[in-house]
Amino acid sequence: MNVLFIMADQLRWDHLSCAGHPYLRTAHLDALARRGVRFDRAFVNSGVCGPSRMSYYTGRYPISHGATWNRVPLSVGEVTMGEYLRGAGRRLALAGKTHVMPDQAGLERLGIDGQTELGTLLMRGGFEEVDRYDGHHPPGSESGYPAYLRAQGYDSADPWTDYVIAGIDAQGQVHSGWHMRHVHLPARVAERHSETAYMTDQAIGFMQRQGSQPWVLHLSYVKPHWPYMAPAPYHAMYTADQCLPVVRSQAELQHAHPVVAAYRQQEECVSFQRDDCIRTVRPAYQGLIHQLDDHLGRLFNEMERLGVLDDTLIIFTADHGDFLGDHWLGEKELFYDTVQRVPFIVVDPRPEADATRGTVDSRFVEAVDVLPTVLDLLGVPGASQRIEGRSLRPLLEGTATDWRGFTYSELDYGFREARRTLGMTPQQARAFSLRNERWRYVMWLDQPEQLFDLAADPDQMHDLGTDPGHAGVRAELRNRLLDFLARRKHRTTMSDEAVERSTAAHKRAGVFFGQW
Repeated sequence: MNVLFIMADQLRWDHLSCAGHPYLRTAHLDALARRGVRFDRAFVNSGVCGPSRMSYYTGRYPISHGATWNRVPLSVGEVTMGEYLRGAGRRLALAGKTHVMPDQAGLERLGIDGQTELGTLLMRGGFEEVDRYDGHHPPGSESGYPAYLRAQGYDSADPWTDYVIAGIDAQGQVHSGWHMRHVHLPARVAERHSETAYMTDQAIGFMQRQGSQPWVLHLSYVKPHWPYMAPAPYHAMYTADQCLPVVRSQAELQHAHPVVAAYRQQEECVSFQRDDCIRTVRPAYQGLIHQLDDHLGRLFNEMERLGVLDDTLIIFTADHGDFLGDHWLGEKELFYDTVQRVPFIVVDPRPEADATRGTVDSRFVEAVDVLPTVLDLLGVPGASQRIEGRSLRPLLEGTATDWRGFTYSELDYGFREARRTLGMTPQQARAFSLRNERWRYVMWLDQPEQLFDLAADPDQMHDLGTDPGHAGVRAELRNRLLDFLARRKHRTTMSDEAVERSTAAHKRAGVFFGQW
């Protein structure tokens, strides 16, 4: 059996037509869901790219694997999907984004040369790279995309910045997609040369080269993450009136939680508090999703032509969602279902899974479940003392009788301006959340608790974190969360000084989080 593990970056769970979006058309993902199981209550273990992905790759929660934000290295002591598979004679290929940061200090401490086969594998998180492309910044030497663009005639030292995330207005003026006011323009790159098209080509080429040899491929798209520049015709495929209504209220701004209020002062959130930003970005975001779906259709057609579609375990998901202005916020990170809940489709080709094909399963699924599911269905032994997720095999076969009653997520906001706004140290800037059928509970270090009654308030508009009438509920959930955390090892991998250096370097690099 082959394995195709597809991830889209920053894709909201409610932005698929099979999930009920009234306008957005995702015909190929809908067809994928009909061939397998769509888990409509799947959650990530962090609303940030890096730690979320490391949970997918290790089957462990961020508090256990320690890579709590985008610039925190994954410890050399962590065991990833690629290493488990390699031990069983299988290899894990990568086409796209991982956000893996190498543990240089750990390699040096153990005397492992990063240029050796083992050192290279550890630095890449266990992946053998077809083409690594993390996107959202000028691609470095890890990707062939810049050279590809130049070969197609995009003559520039930085064709990604000058063509892929730039557009031209009616007066012939070039504008950068880093500033979201410009994303109504078509990208200067032709659609067939775009990021999504290029990475789909890389995946197809890999499958063709494999021939009859079984393979495991992580296909990881950088879209629909910002910059939200879409190539024609996808930039104009949807109008603002064909987007979901923004979910927010004035009441949310009154007596807001201190951390949430601090986040709302960050540039991306200030931008998304503007109606014109929302009405400009959301159509482009939907266009990028439609483009992604079209290229997945192209991929699936080629897999069928190669005769491997019916022999492949396919998992489709995202690393987190995107606020897009909901709750007066932009980007991601905080503990709302808008960000924490993700699309999740699994097609298990085995006959044992026939009984559940085309069904929707509403039980709680987490990012940490992907690794044990892949290992279980491939018959590869895992490390039960390390892996914290659960194999989805019983759900796919329709034999599960007992399942988890809550999901867990956490946040390290030590790298964010919100932490500085509050005058907190990086080590104070942590939060842990439990979400069950009824409640979303958040425990913040050195800040008030949050509590939402999802039965009465599914959009999480009314924070009951300081409501005296819900003290008993908070105490019960707090104890349950503390018991959960007590069974995990809290490892701090970066000093306060290292966090500050990384934050300063991030600013010097000129990376935009979301300017209007």
